[in-house]
Amino acid sequence: MADFIRNLEQSKVLSLAGQVDVAKGQVVSKTLAQNDAVSLTIFAFDAGEEISSHASEGDALVTVLEGKGRITIGGEMYMLQAGQSIVMPAGVPHALLAVEPFKMFLTVIF
Repeated sequence: MADFIRNLEQSKVLSLAGQVDVAKGQVVSKTLAQNDAVSLTIFAFDAGEEISSHASEGDALVTVLEGKGRITIGGEMYMLQAGQSIVMPAGVPHALLAVEPFKMFLTVIF
């Protein structure tokens, strides 16, 4: 039987935020699944770190796990904090800046 989700213990209660640590001056990521249909990745950003503007071929759902981040979608800025989510539509330029140490779960559907 294939493991479609990798890099996580299966059949165990866990914290997604606990799967990645914030590292000084870095963006850290852990890929859980990636194929032609979906990408699941957990990210940890140090304060001030960012992902510059780009567009994706799929709709991307960001769910904030810890901290605060500023997400820009099509030129409009949104401040998000733990427990909040936003969809970045396919083909629309978007960027992310960690206002403080920040963790998020990113789901992209292609």
